[in-house]
Amino acid sequence: MKKIILSFFAFIFAASSFAQIKDPISWKYEAVKKTASSYELIITATVPKPWHIYSQNSGKGGPIPTTIKFKINPLVTVTGNTKEVGKLEKVLDKNFGPKPVQVKYFSDQVQFVQTVTVKGGIKTNISGTVNYMICDDTQCLAPTTKSFDIKLQ
Repeated sequence: MKKIILSFFAFIFAASSFAQIKDPISWKYEAVKKTASSYELIITATVPKPWHIYSQNSGKGGPIPTTIKFKINPLVTVTGNTKEVGKLEKVLDKNFGPKPVQVKYFSDQVQFVQTVTVKGGIKTNISGTVNYMICDDTQCLAPTTKSFDIKLQ
């Protein structure tokens, strides 16, 4: 009887581990030098079909918007808001409540672009996190946070 019970639990454990979906998004982080002391940080999300990632300006009542946070570095000044570069899609989605909610998302690829200035042209790094949620037409994955560290040289 013990063997049957242990086999049952082993089967359930194995089945549940195969059922988990890994995060399908791939990330790329780079800095493009614009002047002697300024850079554009480009954070690129590549999103395979049928998934999509939500805009930073997704609105209330819907999915968790993408947020990018930079850790404080006394040598680096973050200027303005992070821009989104990609094909923004807007749809009324009934999956987030009793009434359809307008959501904004990107499929295929999106770049989050942030301008920063480095004091005195010193070589340094800027680090931070990207928090995001992805969905397809039938399911959403739990929000995920990825850390990054970008060299400014």
